[in-house]
Amino acid sequence: MMNIAVFASGTGSNFAAIAREVKQGKLSCGIKLLVCDNPRAKVIDKARKAGVEVFVIDRGAFAEKKDFENAIAARLKKDRIDLIVLAGFMRLLSAQFVRAFHNRIINIHPALLPAFKGGHAIADAFAYGAKLTGVTVHFVDERMDHGPIIAQEAIPIKDNDTLAALEKRIHVREHKLYPEIIRLFARGRVRVRGRKVVITRK
Repeated sequence: MMNIAVFASGTGSNFAAIAREVKQGKLSCGIKLLVCDNPRAKVIDKARKAGVEVFVIDRGAFAEKKDFENAIAARLKKDRIDLIVLAGFMRLLSAQFVRAFHNRIINIHPALLPAFKGGHAIADAFAYGAKLTGVTVHFVDERMDHGPIIAQEAIPIKDNDTLAALEKRIHVREHKLYPEIIRLFARGRVRVRGRKVVITRK
């Protein structure tokens, strides 16, 4: 069984969606570890209720970013993690860390990359007046919201939309798409060729 580590800093809605599918036997993998850099994050309680081990690590306890990441990497090695799943982890990983886990880190972003990068993608698309946004799952590389795209789903922004309504629709789509991509990854059906990702769904 493939072991995954979920990295999160906040409420953990995507963590909960993944954990639910694991519990229901829909994913042929296990959440071995939650890595959280925020000791007050709500995701910690969600992980404990799901029976997932929690690794809370405070960036402020380390003089250098590389020491912080080395401590995380050591824990991932100890737990034999196969795939890192970023789910609202609010830190940019270094190039060194990304290279150490090449093509084994994925992220979900609430926009159709390369549009609306960054931590306020839904609000940015809404404020811009875009007619279409969506959800992207991608491999993580050395640049923010830049790695090879695995899957995207488009979501229209309606004329009478509110920001809250749009956020809700995007989160619903995230909670379906992310587990599906993890399921395909666990079955060996996601392959990377340069910046092109090939998915076999059969």
